[in-house]
Amino acid sequence: MTTSTQLPWTAPLAGGPVRATVTVPGSKSITNRALLLTALAGSGGTIRRALRSRDTDLMAGALEALGVPVTSQGDEFRVTAHGGLRGPATVDCGLAGTVMRFVPPLAALADGPVHFDGDERARQRPMGTILRALRALGCQVEGDSLPFVLHGTGQLPGGEVRIDASSSSQFVSGLLLSAAGYDAGITVRHDGPPVPSRPHIDMTMQMLADRGIEVCSDGTTWWQVSPGPIAGGDFDVEPDLSNAAVFLAAAAVTGGQVTVSGWPARTTQAGDAIRPLLEQVGCTVELDEHGLTVSGPGRLDGLDADLHDVGELTPTIAALAALAATPSRLRGIAHLRGHETDRLAALATEIGALGGDIRQLPDGLEIRPRPLRSDPGRPWAAYADHRMATAGAILGLVVPGIAVDDITSTTKTLPQFPARWAAMLAGGDG
Repeated sequence: MTTSTQLPWTAPLAGGPVRATVTVPGSKSITNRALLLTALAGSGGTIRRALRSRDTDLMAGALEALGVPVTSQGDEFRVTAHGGLRGPATVDCGLAGTVMRFVPPLAALADGPVHFDGDERARQRPMGTILRALRALGCQVEGDSLPFVLHGTGQLPGGEVRIDASSSSQFVSGLLLSAAGYDAGITVRHDGPPVPSRPHIDMTMQMLADRGIEVCSDGTTWWQVSPGPIAGGDFDVEPDLSNAAVFLAAAAVTGGQVTVSGWPARTTQAGDAIRPLLEQVGCTVELDEHGLTVSGPGRLDGLDADLHDVGELTPTIAALAALAATPSRLRGIAHLRGHETDRLAALATEIGALGGDIRQLPDGLEIRPRPLRSDPGRPWAAYADHRMATAGAILGLVVPGIAVDDITSTTKTLPQFPARWAAMLAGGDG
């Protein structure tokens, strides 16, 4: 991992209630799934309104390394028809969980050795579950974490596999996404505590079904994908609702009003859960043909929320809770200790450094009201984590002097974040 030498980014202070209409780029989760499924189809297609960020560029690069022609222009990726996956290859996962966990099951269908590696922090993220599963399905893999080498033979028997996916839903989605190309498809059975972030698995299953693949599941403990051809063709990506939540939070903390245009009426994105969460802290939330509009209250209320299925919203919700007038308890998120950074420890450290009353629980965070004040000699640490960086920006709207040490970490899923944030504060389209 490259260490940043940039100067800290001074988070702009809101001069009053924020009022703006914001357009956010496409969903990272949907973009990377669409890229992989189009590559597996082999017949080509264009992913439109895609997110262009470090994570999606890493996915495109991984596919190219496996012999899939991928080109990009603006917010589009074009996947050209090809004759199959091939090795030898080297895949750079960066810090992208969707690359390190989705691409190995695909690479099992390539012919030849495929070397996987990534950023320093990526080498610490859990990988053993999916690599053991691939071995059980008939694939040869050297190593249990990054870096590792997978020896593809051009096919995989597939079948039934049992895993404990309680640390990440990506283990389930990764196995399901490429399973239509396995001889017997796959049945994934989960043994262990409840799988976190299940809406992401629902997204995977829906996108497979939309491509003509037969899928079935009980929704909590087993998922099945039948073998068969995957339809190619063009695909339109929804706005990234988890990234959109950051802009909506600006309305909440300043008592303003922000509209995110293009908010889907129906979606499998976990970020859609921001709507009832914002209502819990006192916001007014309205979804209509113009998008989702959030109006902030005069005072934020604390909340008691189980974020097990929507853990990616935790940094945003924690920032709101740190500014609330009553206590908050965020539960069901022990799995966040294995994300880009240990997000629970990071949030406790950074909010605590502002004078916040926050403590870690076995499965979450408890936050109590206390005035916040920045330390001019200590920037808000992003920990190379895009959602930690944006949480600092939210707090910086109302706490003078906050500076984020690594705002470039937002390029992972939200490119040009500082410019988008500034545009929102100016009342324009962020």
